Order: sequence, then structure tokens, then C-alpha cells
Amino acid sequence: MTIVPSSMKRGSAELAILSVLLEEPLHGYEISKRIEEHTGGVLRFNLASLYPMLYRLEKRGWVKASWQTTPSGRRRRCYSLTAAGRKQLPPLRDEWRLFFRALDRLAGVSRA
Repeated sequence: MTIVPSSMKRGSAELAILSVLLEEPLHGYEISKRIEEHTGGVLRFNLASLYPMLYRLEKRGWVKASWQTTPSGRRRRCYSLTAAGRKQLPPLRDEWRLFFRALDRLAGVSRA
């Protein structure tokens, strides 16, 4: 299995995070695991790189964080998609779709 280089991962992180949060609110570890599961392990975000991205998304108003207490009494930060975050998904998807079409025209990746 090929792992995506970190530079490309940074560029895809917003789209990946917002996409999994569209399904339901999740805490950081769950976000990381969902991304890995949905991409067959190709995209992996360690928590050290994921949380700064979540903080940036929260600062932009695209996600909202709230503290939750688990049944065992452990507190964790849960992230949910805001209305502004939902509005960002279509343009982000369009950007990536355009990028992949251009890459396919250039390098023929869909035929690889």
C-alpha cells in the first residue's frame, strides 16, 4: 500500500475532515480512524498533525468543538460541522475534482 506524501496530505486534510464530519460529530481519534477506514488506509493522519488542523478549522468557523464526557467519566473534545463548514464542502470538492481532472489529462492517472 502506498502512503500519500505529507505535502499532499496537508492539502487534502480539510476536505477529508469536513467530509467525515458531514456524517456525524466525532472526536479527534474517531476522525483519524474514519479517514483511514474510508480511504482503505491510504490517507492517515496522526493526532499530532490532525489537532492543529482541527483548531484552524474551528478558528475559521467551519467546525465547532464541545466537551463530552464518556460513560466512563473521561472527557473528550467532539467536533461537529457548522453551517459554514457545510458551505465549504462543495467548493472544496470542486477544487479537488478540477485538480484530479487536470492531473489525469497531464499524466493519464485514471488509465494507470
